[in-house]
Amino acid sequence: MTATASARRTRRRSSPVRERGLLSSFDWRRPRIFVGWRAMHVALFAGLIAFGAIPVVWMIRAAISTTTDLVQRPLSLIPEPARWENIPTAWNLLDIGHYLGNTVVLVGGSWAVQLLVSATAGYALAVIRPWYGRIVYGAILVTLFVPATVTLIALYLTVLDLPLLGIGLTDTPWAVWLPAGANAFTILLVKQFFEEIPRELFEAAQLDGAGWWTIFWRIVLPMSRPILAVVSLLSIMTAWKEFLWPLIVLTDPTTQPLAVALPRLAQATDPAYLIAGMLIASIPPILIFLVFQRSIVRGIGFTGLKG
Repeated sequence: MTATASARRTRRRSSPVRERGLLSSFDWRRPRIFVGWRAMHVALFAGLIAFGAIPVVWMIRAAISTTTDLVQRPLSLIPEPARWENIPTAWNLLDIGHYLGNTVVLVGGSWAVQLLVSATAGYALAVIRPWYGRIVYGAILVTLFVPATVTLIALYLTVLDLPLLGIGLTDTPWAVWLPAGANAFTILLVKQFFEEIPRELFEAAQLDGAGWWTIFWRIVLPMSRPILAVVSLLSIMTAWKEFLWPLIVLTDPTTQPLAVALPRLAQATDPAYLIAGMLIASIPPILIFLVFQRSIVRGIGFTGLKG
């Protein structure tokens, strides 16, 4: 028996390892195929970097250029002359700090409400599973096929005069925060993630006397950091660039975010200063993605969105 087992281990070690992919290990050893595929990988990678970086580079170039240079040489990547003082001038001239503060408040509230609604709704549909869960799930799916512009008037009338309460939310952050929670896509993402958690964990916790709230707080949430990172990124990016809805419900210019204030200020502002303001507005979401990209990629893999 010992000799047989030893022979099996020897054959297993000597057998070639199968590699997953379009090409086999024999193909990779052929010089033409190896060089050709590596060259294609480098070209695709360089193309992706160029496609994503050129707009950002041009925005930086335009932000430190004069208006004359921007008009005469719009495709040049090097300004003549470079005016780095455009950025602090735009910050003071356009009152970027005030509107940036408004944006942070609106984005932070939208993120908190959407994360709360998505996590609790996904938990109820995937873990608790009440008898009416399928009806609610079907209603959520239906909203994915309804264009946002169709419900815009009804949503505005609701915010203008809340049913049963008789109060209006216009020109308040709640007019932006509460509608942000009604996001069917993030609810479905969280529900799909929660369904992948083994139900044996919930059953064991219930046998130990844990209730639904304890299971949610101590078991589900600690295991859901990847998907919560994805939902956070989606909510923050959507709220940061939202233009139409804040424009409708925030009529007071002092309460408007950057996405609404910059187009309004564009009519009486030097284009170079305006683009410098856009550059400032683009920095926070880029930094957020760079800091949390590892958690975001893990969450996307867990939700099954990868190709």
